[in-house]
Amino acid sequence: MDFSTSKDFALQLDSKDKLASSRDLFLIHDLNLIYLDGNSLGILPKLAQAKAREVVDEQWGKDLIRGWNKGWWEAPARVGNKIGQLIGAEAGKVLVNDTVSLNLFKLATSALTLQPNKKRIITDTFNFPSDLYILQGIKQNLGNQHEIIRIGASDNDITPNIAELESAMNENTALVTLSHVVFKSGYIYDMQRITELAHKKGALVLWDLSHSVGSVPIELDKCNADFAIGCTYKYLNGGPGAPGFLYVNKKIQNKLSSPIWGWWGQKNPFDFGLDYEPADGAQRFLVGTQPMISLLTMEAGLEPTLQAGMDAIREKSILMTDYAVYLTENVLAKYGFTLGSPTDSSQRGSHISIRHEDGYRINRALIEEMNVIPDFRAPDNIRLGFAPLYISFAEVWEGFDRIRQVMEEKRFEKYPKQKLLVT
Repeated sequence: MDFSTSKDFALQLDSKDKLASSRDLFLIHDLNLIYLDGNSLGILPKLAQAKAREVVDEQWGKDLIRGWNKGWWEAPARVGNKIGQLIGAEAGKVLVNDTVSLNLFKLATSALTLQPNKKRIITDTFNFPSDLYILQGIKQNLGNQHEIIRIGASDNDITPNIAELESAMNENTALVTLSHVVFKSGYIYDMQRITELAHKKGALVLWDLSHSVGSVPIELDKCNADFAIGCTYKYLNGGPGAPGFLYVNKKIQNKLSSPIWGWWGQKNPFDFGLDYEPADGAQRFLVGTQPMISLLTMEAGLEPTLQAGMDAIREKSILMTDYAVYLTENVLAKYGFTLGSPTDSSQRGSHISIRHEDGYRINRALIEEMNVIPDFRAPDNIRLGFAPLYISFAEVWEGFDRIRQVMEEKRFEKYPKQKLLVT
């Protein structure tokens, strides 16, 4: 498509937007706000707001303990199956529970203990740092017997070195674990290819879907993935601190042992036996009582995504990020910005990074003076997230125009280089 820098062009794109009505499903208080951080925290869906009130006032408020027999106990599996529809997973493979980091700990540890003679873990420098910390902790917990290989970049910190990744896989590799869409540049891995390469070497594969679920079509079953984890508060709009999810391929579920044994993972929890016996299937990876208010609120928040469908979401996402790349190159480049994401939309998720040596101060000026909310990731990345369900093309144009104003008027220069706690 031939793009234009005019606002009229953005309005023309909006007039053809099949998902435009989805915006009405979200609670948007400030019509002047340009919210480009849905890749960190999604906007509140109206259904989720209503569900939170209903859960507190009716279920907790009136049903009390009886709620466990009215759908609470089954919620991790029920909501997991709904997420499964978005990530290409049949029923019984996805559970909502705990956090991304805890689920990574459980699955990665189980994968390594399943293969005690293999000592290599492969990841990359693009992985979310918390994932790397979890792996380092697992290595220590297992006696520092494992080697963690982190592959690097093939270019300017945008694209992982796939050749290096391939050569690192050998018969001693127990686990390959990567972010499907990487958090800085938005680069998207070819899940099927990487999974096949790992399996040829006898390795298991664990994908972190946190920056792809709800924005990129995913086919875990078709790719024969072993494990996956992800969060629900980004593109799934589940709310701050909403529980994460895990996926385990049915072929290996009953071969695995969770490193944390809790009563929700017990085969017959209400027998209250004194010795642990793991439940069948993925259920064994549950641990303790789940946070019902946030879990059920998140379940309602899934509805706009389920209604729209991943194909329509991805189609708009590609057009929107292509448009943002065009505006970066044709509006912002003269102010010293460079693109920190792949130019090929097939290799890019639903956010882009724009890079500038004063990126942190520019980001602060946008938030504090221009009513534009992106986020900043060191050393120089301003991340712009495009959530197709509620962001319009006119808002994208307006966001870039406000960045232009910050640069023209040098508003960022008044801010110190010292960073606030949360960026």
